[in-house]
Amino acid sequence: MIVLGLDTATPATVVGLRLADGRTLQARDDPAARRRPGHATQLLPLADGVLAEAGTDWAELKRIAVGVGPGTFTGLRIGIATARGLAQSLGVELVGVSSLRALAHGAGEDAQRVLAVIDARRGEVFLAAYDGGQELIAPQAVSPDAVAELVETVAIDTQLEDWLALGDGAMLYREAFERAGVRVAEDRCEHHQIQAHAICELGEQALVSTEMVVPDYRRRPDAEIALEGAQA
Repeated sequence: MIVLGLDTATPATVVGLRLADGRTLQARDDPAARRRPGHATQLLPLADGVLAEAGTDWAELKRIAVGVGPGTFTGLRIGIATARGLAQSLGVELVGVSSLRALAHGAGEDAQRVLAVIDARRGEVFLAAYDGGQELIAPQAVSPDAVAELVETVAIDTQLEDWLALGDGAMLYREAFERAGVRVAEDRCEHHQIQAHAICELGEQALVSTEMVVPDYRRRPDAEIALEGAQA
């Protein structure tokens, strides 16, 4: 099965192409600090690029997998809308993948117990916990200072130092995580990034349910809160 994987939950634009022989071609755009994400302009060109690299074309795709978050509101809307449009126009299967699960999955055998952490802004992170791929803490928005208490609820047979925090949220709030006793991978570690091969692999395994391919926001949009405050 040839699977195209997309993720726009973070500032990065991530694209992967899993081929029938099991290889995955990957491409990404990581904006520099203070530069706006290039989801809208980079997603399709990156997809075209991996298809060209593989010597294949859109007609040979069998499935599209897209990260559904949680993550940035605009990024998720762009990624999911693009995936839906492509799947409909090409007549291929569409599946959604948790961006946090993909973040943890990308670490592979390098980490057994992973806290996948994406910066949620507003002084919060989107976090989920996985032990050997099993989800122990479902994705949620939390304060970094609440991490220790949250992980202790599921780490019955482990110590906090047995867990490894990955993701841009873990790097941003490194001090809070390490103060709680949780290890954070070095900033240069590639596992802090959502990997395209993880989106593709999880997407290949997923059951097809187009109704489930919706943004996983986990909290209300900033604009909605601001509007409510202005009307109060």
